[in-house]
Amino acid sequence: MTPAELSIAFFLQMAVIIATCRLVGWAAHRWLGQPQVVGEMIAGVILGPSLFGLLAPQIQGFIFPPESKAVLFVGAQLGVGLYMFLVGLGFRSDHFKQNAKSAFAVSLAGMAAPFLVAVALGPWLLSQGLFGQGINSTQAILFTGACIAITAFPMLARIIHERGLSASPLGALSLSAGAIDDAAAWCVLAVVLATFGDGAPVAIKAILGGIAFVVFMLTVAPRLLAPLGRRVEREGKVSMGTLGIVLILFMLSAFAMDWLGIHAVFGGFILGCVMPRGVLSTEVKKQLEPFAVVVLLPMFFTFSGLNTQLTLVNSFGLLGVTAMVLIASIAAKGLACYGAARLTGQDNATAMGIGALMNARGLMELIIINIGLQRGIIGPALFSMLVLMAIVTTLMASPLFELVYGRKARERGDLGALHDDPDDRAASSRAAI
Repeated sequence: MTPAELSIAFFLQMAVIIATCRLVGWAAHRWLGQPQVVGEMIAGVILGPSLFGLLAPQIQGFIFPPESKAVLFVGAQLGVGLYMFLVGLGFRSDHFKQNAKSAFAVSLAGMAAPFLVAVALGPWLLSQGLFGQGINSTQAILFTGACIAITAFPMLARIIHERGLSASPLGALSLSAGAIDDAAAWCVLAVVLATFGDGAPVAIKAILGGIAFVVFMLTVAPRLLAPLGRRVEREGKVSMGTLGIVLILFMLSAFAMDWLGIHAVFGGFILGCVMPRGVLSTEVKKQLEPFAVVVLLPMFFTFSGLNTQLTLVNSFGLLGVTAMVLIASIAAKGLACYGAARLTGQDNATAMGIGALMNARGLMELIIINIGLQRGIIGPALFSMLVLMAIVTTLMASPLFELVYGRKARERGDLGALHDDPDDRAASSRAAI
């Protein structure tokens, strides 16, 4: 396709993507009680070959030609990275410091238990012929463990945001543990890719470079950014020039984490966490959030949905394997995080709420398994099983959270009431931040 043809396809795609995500998000909230973001994830799958491509392949192929996927991919990375930067702007570091012990304990348990399960599950899946050619048991265990241990960090952030938890200790604890979990899972994936042919330097660069980046951002960056925050406080507004500086810093942070082999979302999130609070963080969030949430983030969900083919799980045997993967994943992650939260002093309801939220895997899972499929680590059938696991665990997160924590917390007045319109609820959450 020529650049002009790509441009024509892009604008049509965006119209379809935005319309579908808003409609399915509204329907998911209206009839299923799910946050807008879960509906958007489902919308992405609907637009892919699993439904739209199955029912109307010619129309789907016209709207989403293969040549346009590269453009959609770049927009998807920008959308999810920018959204995580905005989440970082609303992150309460004081709540994290108060719950640092629990956050690290929950994260460690949420990684250890899935990898213990993977010791048994990985070789079994390998024996079923679900991994690629040349994969050994160690590689199968590491990849399976990473898939089970991953938390849907961007989706977890948006669920927390939409449920009014952004300024709560539980929200900060869950986000902190989720961030640590995902960073560790990406490091494990780097190790798998290194053993699969990329070489040890790939893993070393990801792990050591990631640690250096985080240390720099937490220790040096706040002092470098402080003058920018003071200038905005004096002026009482964020000028176009200041917004440009902030966006340049975001792009560089996303580039650094992508180049290291981790993911752009962590660069955006960490930068948001260390940005000066006050007028700067409030105004930047107000200016960027509507476009990021309504336009850019749905590109991320749609791109992943275009790579998902649920029709591959088409036999009772494969459905049985899928059920085993699903049950093992939910039990390992949820029970481990619940137990760690209880052991570090959280009450029973809070611990169950953390376990429910941490079990959502969403699109971070899809990113990992897409890499695994592209690199030949897993086969199409296992890919589809893990997609189903990601969807089910994400769908169950919000209702389970409301059942074990949210409903009673709202009755006590610890959380605000849910609004009928998810956009109104998001606005209330932003006001609270």
